[in-house]
Parts: sequence; C-alpha cells; structure tokens
Amino acid sequence: MKKTRGIHNLYAKDEIQADEIAWGRKTDPLSRRGFLRNSGLIAMTSALGASIPFAKYMPAGLIPAAFSQSNDLFNLLGKDGLTLLNDRPINAETPAHLLDDKVTPASRLFVRNNGIQPGIEELDPNNWTLTIAGEACAKKRTLSLKELKRMFDHHTLQLQLECGGNGRSEFFPPAKGNQWSTGAIGCPEWTGVKLKDVLEYAGVKKDAVYVAYEGKDRHLSGDPKKKPISRGVPIWKAMEDESLIVWGMNGKPLPLIHGAPLRMLCSGWPASVSGKWLSKILIRDKEHDGAKMKGQSYRVPCNPVAPGTEVVDEEMCIIESMPVKSLITYPKSGINHRLQNKLNIRGHAWAGDLSVKNVFYSIDFGANWKITKLKKPKNRFAWQHWEQDLQFPKTGYYELWIKAEDDYGRSQPSVLPQWNPRGYLNNACHRIAVYVTV
Repeated sequence: MKKTRGIHNLYAKDEIQADEIAWGRKTDPLSRRGFLRNSGLIAMTSALGASIPFAKYMPAGLIPAAFSQSNDLFNLLGKDGLTLLNDRPINAETPAHLLDDKVTPASRLFVRNNGIQPGIEELDPNNWTLTIAGEACAKKRTLSLKELKRMFDHHTLQLQLECGGNGRSEFFPPAKGNQWSTGAIGCPEWTGVKLKDVLEYAGVKKDAVYVAYEGKDRHLSGDPKKKPISRGVPIWKAMEDESLIVWGMNGKPLPLIHGAPLRMLCSGWPASVSGKWLSKILIRDKEHDGAKMKGQSYRVPCNPVAPGTEVVDEEMCIIESMPVKSLITYPKSGINHRLQNKLNIRGHAWAGDLSVKNVFYSIDFGANWKITKLKKPKNRFAWQHWEQDLQFPKTGYYELWIKAEDDYGRSQPSVLPQWNPRGYLNNACHRIAVYVTV
C-alpha cells in the first residue's frame, strides 16, 4: 500500500530520525497546526490567489486552511476515500467532507488498530465465545455468540467513536503516534446487548472497580504471550445503559475490520476502551493493568505543562470523557463560491459524556462568532447535527471556523488546547478554506 506523504512510522528503527523526516524540522517552514514562520501577508495572498477580507483578524503566522489539504487516498477493502496513516498496524482516517452522513456508513468509519487483526479462520461467529471472569466476578461464565443473542435483550443506538489521538498532527512540538488530522471520528448505529446485563448475569462483587476487555488481535512482535492492547473503564461507566457488547453496525453484521464478531463499546471515551474481536471481559477489583493502561498510553499530564516538556509516568492521568468538539462536513475545504449566493454550511458536534449546548461559526478568524441551528442528539452519546446559511460581505479568501460549547459552557479553543506529550485530546476549532468570487 502507498503511504501518505509525511507519515510518522511508529515502528521506524530510529524514532528521532523518523520525526525529522515526517515533520521536516530542518527544512519545512510549516508547523502542523498551520503557522508560517517567515512569510508576510503579501506572499500569503499571492500564494492563495485572492485577497483576505478579514486579514486584520488573522492570528499571527496562521497558515491558511487551503494549504493543509491533502488528496492522498488509498484502497482498503470495504472503505471509500480514507487516508492511510500506517499499514502495520492498519490505521486510516476519513476526510471531513466524507463524514457528511448523519449516520456514519461502515465504508467511512476510520480504522484504528493496535495489533494485527485475527485471521478470517479465527473469526467464525458460529464458534465464537465470550468469557466473563476476573477477581470481582462472582461466577466465571462462557457464552457462545448464539447464547448472547438469545439470552439478553437487543438494543440499537447511534454512538460516537473517536480516537483519543484525533487531531494529533496539529500539536507542536510533534507528538509520537499516528498523525491523525480530523478524521478519527464516526457515529454509526450499533446493535447488541447492554454490557451491564452480561456483567450482572455473571455477578458483580461489591469490590468491583474496573471492567476490561481482551481481544483476539495479535501483538506486532508476533509473541503470542503479549497483548497489543487490553484496556477498560471504571465500573460505573461499564454499567451505563449505553455501554454495549455489539455484533451489528447500521443494520448489518459488524465488519471484520471493526471487531467482528463482537466488540465492546463505551462511547464518549477514547475508542481504545471499546475493544475489538472481544473474547474476554474482566471484572477487576482494581484499576486494570493490561496493555496500554500504564505508562503514558492514553494519558495526559495531571497538571498543565509547557510544550515539549518531558513528563514522568507518575504525573500522567488516564483519559476519561472526551472534550467538546465539532466538524465541518459541508462544504469541502477549498471550494469556490459565488458572492451573490448564500452558502449552506453543516456538520456535527459532540462532547464526550456530555451534550452540546451551542455551535458557533466565524468567517473572520474568530474575531466574531454567530450561532448555528443545532439539533438534539438521536440518543445519548450520538453526535448532534448543526447547519446554517451564511452570506459573505465581499469577494476574497475566507476561512470558516466552527466551535462547539458543551453543557457546562466549555467551548473549543480557537487554535490549540493544552499541549501534552502524546498529542491527545486536540479539540481545536475545525476550519476550512472558501474562495468567494463574483
């Protein structure tokens, strides 16, 4: 497979050298969020081929969104238009304009793997079993997929799924990991049973603290004793009505690449807690200590740090609810639009464990914000759709910025949130380029 240009390969022998190549620290004048280092307005407008009506509001050094577009695509069975970030393991994201559907199609849902997907011969649903065990499990149970479907009530919910590193590519200094831009997010409909129903069937002891998963994916090293990932959530999160064990997506069987025949789904938190190829659930009497639960994986500094700071493991805290965020799915960045016409803009917004209260847009680099029309979610943890018609005042180059506000009044930062070593939780405003012509 062809990799996109400028990819950071986590498995390069020399990670420092890989960083230099990937982000061009020695030669590239751009930072990942899009800031010019040694260029003026004249050069910028010349490169854009248009004037910038609200240039006086443009943050110093901001690189126009028009320069950050990429048309590098790749082919993956069952996927349409995704951008490849890594092929060992496979990780691919969806360009924002391809996420315009209210319910994300399977063909447009991002792919995030930590290990190697099980072989097809291992994924026979007729022979698949799920074991519930652990120190705080009253009685170890093993269920076949058929028994799981027969014994428990079925539920279908639309639930957001977002990688904790979504937006990592915008942090500077660069953070290690797949350099996601905005496309590690999706909100399909999922069908399965409540996780709490299965836990209660096995029995949850009073000392239960955490619920974790193990899957059938293999470690990149090939060592069968190593797990590529085994994470989980506190017992209260596992017992929520929206935490599911699923076998279906959008009315069809769960695709193999997304964890078939079973996966755990705990929406609103990093997608890494929603284990694929689910074969075992552990009810723990302590915080889970599986693969990628310790060290700095899926953790951020407990207290704010300066960009580039090295943070010891003991001062890193586990990521729980994801921050408020929004996405422009129409129009596509870089379009030409006629001045006399109104432009319809739309997209989605979500806020982890919370709901979105308002979504705002700006066409003058965040100097002024106007509210959009926001719809309620289909159910808890479903993203919310926003839409608005707008009129531009004159011709030239514009950037459409969008920001959401959650139930507590917390909104997205205009540029970047607090830097962290692993590049997690970037919820900076999404922005696109629009050329307004006569």
